Amino acid sequence: MTVLKILYQDDDLVIVSKPEKMLTHRTEIANGDTEFALQILRDQIGRRVSPIYRLDRGTSGVLMFGLNSEIVSALSQQTHEIFHKRYYAVVRGWTLEDIEIRHALKPPVDPYLRVQKTEAQDALSYLHKVAEAEVPVSSGKFGTTRLSLVLLELATGRRHQLRRHLKHLSHPIIGDATYGKGPLNRALAEYFGGGRLFLHCGRISFIHPRTRQRITLDDQPSGLMQQLIERLGWNNYLHASYLKEWHLFDYSDLLIK
Repeated sequence: MTVLKILYQDDDLVIVSKPEKMLTHRTEIANGDTEFALQILRDQIGRRVSPIYRLDRGTSGVLMFGLNSEIVSALSQQTHEIFHKRYYAVVRGWTLEDIEIRHALKPPVDPYLRVQKTEAQDALSYLHKVAEAEVPVSSGKFGTTRLSLVLLELATGRRHQLRRHLKHLSHPIIGDATYGKGPLNRALAEYFGGGRLFLHCGRISFIHPRTRQRITLDDQPSGLMQQLIERLGWNNYLHASYLKEWHLFDYSDLLIK
């Protein structure tokens, strides 16, 4: 039975490291999945838990659960100016050093919702290139593939925002079956000895609703993503990036809907 790594726990919160390829909780898209972070953690600590936010099945990293409705409500109301999340991704191509991505996104069609929102919503993300490399895997007309390790932060929280913004930049996340390139994903999975969505939530920072103290927690990539980073010699660059200050977004022209 899987045991989740607990990064932080008190009477109000439990924060864990979610493995890759695990759903946050049981949903209609489970497709035969038998392990879910919520149910595993509930059984592990013997208490009812509720997720503050979700991570996609393929995304690993820091995942937060509340232990009572008061805390869940308070944390859910913290804006992105207060509640920060930092992600790491491996993407196709060599990106620019720093990019603010301002690109409105239409809500994806959700077959389980009766009423669909169709208007594009403002979306703002930040990208910082941590490291780059080139591997001997064919990509289109090229005999090699360029890869970048990037740090990502959010000013808004649209569904699949980072994955869609990186597709918009023509730097899709490696292993993204929805917004990426299938043939390249398969070729790189063979080269690296396994495939996954190479997206990891590596840091969160928030104000604890009860103590009013800021808490910041880090979680280094593990599993296949860690192996890829080590193989490409990106370890030192990754560790140095954890010292980087949070990006300061300019919200003046951003209408958050």
